[in-house]
Amino acid sequence: MDRTAREFEFSDRHFSKISAFVTAHTGILLPPAKKDMVYSRLSKHVRKLFQGSFDTFCDAIENGDDEIKELLINAITTNLTAFFREKHHFDYLKQYVFPELMLKNKTTKRIRIWSAGCSTGEEPYSLAICLHEFFNDKKDWDVKVLATDLDANVLEQAASGIYAIERLTQFSENEKKSWFTRGKVNTDLVKVKSFLQNYIVFKRLNLLHTFPMRGPFDVIFCRNVIIYFDKATQRDLFHRFSEKILPGGYMFIGHSETLFNISEQFVSVGNTIYRRQS
Repeated sequence: MDRTAREFEFSDRHFSKISAFVTAHTGILLPPAKKDMVYSRLSKHVRKLFQGSFDTFCDAIENGDDEIKELLINAITTNLTAFFREKHHFDYLKQYVFPELMLKNKTTKRIRIWSAGCSTGEEPYSLAICLHEFFNDKKDWDVKVLATDLDANVLEQAASGIYAIERLTQFSENEKKSWFTRGKVNTDLVKVKSFLQNYIVFKRLNLLHTFPMRGPFDVIFCRNVIIYFDKATQRDLFHRFSEKILPGGYMFIGHSETLFNISEQFVSVGNTIYRRQS
């Protein structure tokens, strides 16, 4: 985007203040190459709330306006996801992890999975489908997914379980009928069936903050999240993940991510699949 084409003045000083706030509060790095992206995501809000003045917007952030700080975090957070994205992870769960946990947890009959950075919910609902397929006939098992995200807006959408039907292209017609209910008024929308929603608890969480949950978890999905963090933040995050996951527990990360030189607590067992060392 050429600066002359911008509707409002957006200087390097504005970008520096905004990027420093975002990094401090979310861990997400915003290099200069992201300046146009930041402008495009914020300009409509600055137009509506600050008459197009990024000076006034930055002042509101510096003055600690909680609503504006939340607006900024929600606008900048990237939320790209899909049902059964990186399908090999879910295949691995069903083929190896769940059978193993059936033996390992046969006394407690309890399994806990954490979807960290769940975005609009496609990942935790994909996990719920896998759990239902495997454990539906095992009524005495207590299996649950904790789904967390920093962005309050996408978390609200995730909890609603409502999606455009065009998001379901990877499902067969039978699968669509099994897992979703078609809207009666708006037939372009579907809603995840309640028995799948019952597997999931949605909570807002900043991964940079102390984890409030006790755990422990058998499986953690944190995919396509750490690419936005610097190395020091990544190391700290996976150290804290290791404290919340059981020995031998599984860690799934994104296709462009690696724990090489990031964590010694996890060992690779497959394509972006790791286990916590005992």
